[in-house]
Amino acid sequence: MGDLSRQDEIDTIAEEAKRCRKCGLWKTRRNAVPGEGNPNSPVVLVGEAPGYWEDMKGRPFVGAAGKILDEILERINLPRANVYTTNVLKCRPPGNRDPRVAEVEACAPYLDRQLEVIRPRFVVTLGRHSTAYVFSRIGLKSSGITKVRGRIFPADLWDSKVSVLPTFHPAAALYNIQLREELEKDFELLKSELDRMGNPG
Repeated sequence: MGDLSRQDEIDTIAEEAKRCRKCGLWKTRRNAVPGEGNPNSPVVLVGEAPGYWEDMKGRPFVGAAGKILDEILERINLPRANVYTTNVLKCRPPGNRDPRVAEVEACAPYLDRQLEVIRPRFVVTLGRHSTAYVFSRIGLKSSGITKVRGRIFPADLWDSKVSVLPTFHPAAALYNIQLREELEKDFELLKSELDRMGNPG
């Protein structure tokens, strides 16, 4: 698969997500938020769902939580443009409520296809909802984000080895210094693993 065809496939998935009406969220969204970034990256960041600013702009992680994410990525010399960033849900749940099971079932196939096209070496799950979903895909049960965060979970996906790294959602670190420090530690672990592979991202 060439680089151009990989980008084309990601663009095709994005266009489908923008037109999607598989669940009721299309009725209240301003913009679908398929994802953005480098489809040739070894790293994909997976969040829960778009928030207010993401819904307004059609881009993932552009609010206050996105600023924290940018700062942490810059700190490990892995700019946002060098990774691919997306969510389990591509449309914002009203009032930023938790995703519903039926919404995840309807929307997650877009994420599955994105991951299969990109075939990253690392999937970083941001928060409990994305961790629970990705764990379900690799045959693990999430026992809560605080118990699994900061650990590498090896998995076999797309006939290749993948490392899943659960961590907190950046929004959880907005008003909690300790959670921000732990989030930074988890991304330092990601960086050390990338360096060990000889691939700085």
